[in-house]
Amino acid sequence: MAEVTRNKFVRTGGWRTLESGWNATFSCGFQNPTGAQVKIRYGVGWLGWDSQKKTLDGTNKLVNVTRTSVAYARVQIKVLRDTDVTYTYITTGE
Repeated sequence: MAEVTRNKFVRTGGWRTLESGWNATFSCGFQNPTGAQVKIRYGVGWLGWDSQKKTLDGTNKLVNVTRTSVAYARVQIKVLRDTDVTYTYITTGE
């Protein structure tokens, strides 16, 4: 299992993709920005579905992409204002 800290600038508005993959297994850990929402989006277009929607509150929140990602998976975030988002990308080694 490997952990990498990543930092991305995210603009306010709709859902923004931070990570994506086909047939992947990984996790992303978040703490801030407070009030932002994170989720996993599986599938493509209107055929997709959301999973693990969480609101960040300063405590550790973890979202997990599972083998369901054979359908394509995206870790997405929605922020209240333009900001830098720092998160931990964790590979599970499967």
